[in-house]
Amino acid sequence: MATTSDIRNGLCIKYNNDIYKIIEFLHVKPGKGPAFVRTKMKSVTSGKVLDNTFSAGHKLDDVRVETHKFQFLYNDGEYYHFMNTEDYTQIQLVESALDNPGLMKEGEVVTVIINSEDNMPLSVEMPASVILEVTATEPGVKGNTATNATKPATVETGATVNVPLFINEGDKIKVETDKGTYKERVKE
Repeated sequence: MATTSDIRNGLCIKYNNDIYKIIEFLHVKPGKGPAFVRTKMKSVTSGKVLDNTFSAGHKLDDVRVETHKFQFLYNDGEYYHFMNTEDYTQIQLVESALDNPGLMKEGEVVTVIINSEDNMPLSVEMPASVILEVTATEPGVKGNTATNATKPATVETGATVNVPLFINEGDKIKVETDKGTYKERVKE
């Protein structure tokens, strides 16, 4: 059993006959009344995001999990296929179990969270940022840089990311995986 003081990002708990992963939380201590914890939880089975508030000291039924390194192999349209880097066993996951599948390229090593009780994969954690090549974007207009202007760019995985006007096709960019936002251009 865990309490609200144990809440952290990535914690998996049983709630309403489902398993949820905490993706955001905030401890609140108002000037008047008891403390509480606001959470944003994502169901690992359906991908549904739920906002919930727990009172301070509330008991939570946590799920014992293990983490393993897996390599992303390919996406067949319905499932995403991964291979364990230690024993070469393969698993397949539905898209809802992935946080940002559009930024994952083949060969990427990710961390898969597995339920210790029944060995079911719960979710996939990507690295904090990935380096992707821009495959399509409009050319920047000269002189249009007075503000932080951005334009959409398609990266090698097919995802669309808003980038600054100076980014061109063929440039490699670093993208933050949690928000799917441009971070910086990568020099080779």
